[in-house]
Amino acid sequence: MSDKLGNRLKERRSELGLTQAELAERCAVSRKTINTVENGVFVPSTVLALRLAAALERPVEELFWLAD
Repeated sequence: MSDKLGNRLKERRSELGLTQAELAERCAVSRKTINTVENGVFVPSTVLALRLAAALERPVEELFWLAD
């Protein structure tokens, strides 16, 4: 089983017309945190993943998955 987490954050954020800074503000984190999660450098906590899902108006399992 892979420990790599895939995500669709950038794609969904772009669909909503949000910048990384705007999404960060909605989730109470830094823009750099959003950047590192989008690029797969940082695996978000469950709380942050749920905040991101709420901010992006999608279920968490639609935004994140275990990559092969």
